[in-house]
Amino acid sequence: VQLVESGGGSVQAGGSLRLSCKASGYTYCQDMSWYRQALGKMREFVSRIGDNGLTTYADSVKGRFTISQDNTKNTIYLELTRLNADDTAMYYCQGNCRRPGWDGLTIDWGQGTQVTVSS
Repeated sequence: VQLVESGGGSVQAGGSLRLSCKASGYTYCQDMSWYRQALGKMREFVSRIGDNGLTTYADSVKGRFTISQDNTKNTIYLELTRLNADDTAMYYCQGNCRRPGWDGLTIDWGQGTQVTVSS
């Protein structure tokens, strides 16, 4: 089982990026989320999408970031727009998913993908 992020990079302020997170090996995911951690700061919640499509966002990204999912590809996306320097961070995918042969759900993390915004 694994969560693999991609799509990070360096952009100028005002630019956009699309992050992807592919979940592999799980039998089911109740919800999946994006978190981020800037250098020297705590990891913080960015956005979540449930298996019913319900989405939530941190106030700091509301209106600028959009989370979505493609269940056929077991992948979630995070569209980042109107980026600013405060968005610079490592972005991590988190899955609340069931592993094969397990009854309950476990929280797993991907390795992260770096987003750097220059002003």
